[in-house]
Amino acid sequence: MNIDLEISQKAVLRPIGEVAKSLHIAEEDVIPYGKYMAKIPLSYIQPEKIDESSLILVSAITPTPAGEGKTTTSLGLVDGLNAIGVPTVGVLREPSLGPVFGLKGGATGGGYAQMVPMEDINLHCTGDFSALEKAHNLLSALIDHELQKKNPFVHIDAKTITWKRVMDMNDRTLRKIIIGLGGEKNGIPRESGFDITVASEVMAILCFAQNYKELKERLGNIYIAKTISGDPVYAKDIKAHGAMAVLLKNALLPNLVQTLEGNPVLVHGGPFANIAQGTNTLIATQMGMSLQKCVVTEAGFAFDLGGEKFLNMKCRMGNLKPKIVVLVATIRALKWHGGVPKEKLSEENVNALKKGCANLQKHYENAVGFGLNAIVAVNIFPTDTEEEKNELLQYGENHHIIISLSDVWAKGGAGAKDLAEKVHEILKKTPPKPLAYTYPLQWTIEQKIEAIAQKIYGATGVQYTPKAKADIERITKLGYGDLPICMAKTQYSLSDDPQKINRPDYFFITIREIELASGAGFIIPLAGDIVRMPGLPEHPASENIDLDEYGNISGLF
Repeated sequence: MNIDLEISQKAVLRPIGEVAKSLHIAEEDVIPYGKYMAKIPLSYIQPEKIDESSLILVSAITPTPAGEGKTTTSLGLVDGLNAIGVPTVGVLREPSLGPVFGLKGGATGGGYAQMVPMEDINLHCTGDFSALEKAHNLLSALIDHELQKKNPFVHIDAKTITWKRVMDMNDRTLRKIIIGLGGEKNGIPRESGFDITVASEVMAILCFAQNYKELKERLGNIYIAKTISGDPVYAKDIKAHGAMAVLLKNALLPNLVQTLEGNPVLVHGGPFANIAQGTNTLIATQMGMSLQKCVVTEAGFAFDLGGEKFLNMKCRMGNLKPKIVVLVATIRALKWHGGVPKEKLSEENVNALKKGCANLQKHYENAVGFGLNAIVAVNIFPTDTEEEKNELLQYGENHHIIISLSDVWAKGGAGAKDLAEKVHEILKKTPPKPLAYTYPLQWTIEQKIEAIAQKIYGATGVQYTPKAKADIERITKLGYGDLPICMAKTQYSLSDDPQKINRPDYFFITIREIELASGAGFIIPLAGDIVRMPGLPEHPASENIDLDEYGNISGLF
């Protein structure tokens, strides 16, 4: 059995009512989903308390096959801060079934730094993603219904429909499809496709809406097509947004779970920072900050993706001000960026480690470039040698970077003691100050894209395909040129080429097309070969997941 699953299955969990009580949530307000998960009403968001809470953003260096352990570190830090007497709640995103059965596996941490019940959280949780999928596909069905009935008041031009369907599973064969075949009774034939559910604009709307009224308004503002005469068509024009909001009624409420050490975690919405906004919901973050003095949250993939979007998009929309960034790295990952193949990462290689630190340095520069304090949490492995650890600590001293060696996988909160103490010390000395955003919203779309590419990625410049240029013109004419940018780019490189590891120089970012998410409130440039429906690897994780005759799950990680 996988050791993470074995640890979680042996854990003794607190009843969810007890966990809620530790946050001063009244018993009658807890909406239980079984014994160990619950939803919490939006009434526990208290704006006057948010500014009194310290927000800690956990991000990472560029991902590698060696793994970094961002969620593991986040949960270990929650336990570590609580262990040293700093009341802390974790606020994280829900796992997507695509990675669970695909390449990455689950997203609930690992070892003795997990959120539980691990199996339930990874497999459907409280059904939020199912509700999202249904709401999105309801709009898809209504669009095709409008085509079929030829509504004279909303005469949609089928060639201009931008809205696809979604499914929370990796399936590359659905990226481009033909629908409506089989005669007029089956609809109007046209080209369409699927995205993965977490890339849906409905997911982004859930992540940024702050109440039911705003949820419905944002759903109504989803751009779907043009009319025959060239006018824009929105979801509200075909009366879709009310029913979509009804499907999302319960999904808008944050979910309460716990760490292995019984500390509270709000898990709600939004993974995939390579193709979407990559963070949990704004209301979950606000609720966590209303309920506890300290909040640990996480932004997907590396800082150039999740971190940048968290700060330029989410913090703008929610007026959030993180006090510190924790950048997660491993010695193994740094050696990978230094040119060591995966099969040799367990071997000592100080020179490769030094070389790979260039990637860490760039992400650190990006974090402090927003005007934030930053600390590096090194998630240690048993194969890390003393010489490698000392070399990395010396690198930190030489470059004025605070580095903490973290052993949360093996020791839970106790393994984060040094990290928690260093984070707490920085928090005590950090006065609030405004964020230094990468770009002002009034810049043109091109200027904003180029600011991200050059300042955050280190690119020489940006190239646009003819389609991307036409998309920019269309979006600007519609009046959405002042929206923030949500780049869709490979997570495996600072560039748009996954083969360019470490800290590449002299490269151009190619924008092949640009999508509009008018309801969510951002613009999505697609860089390089990135797609919004992942495929399965040669040997997907699902091959090892099983259920025995007693209902016991195995192979989940």
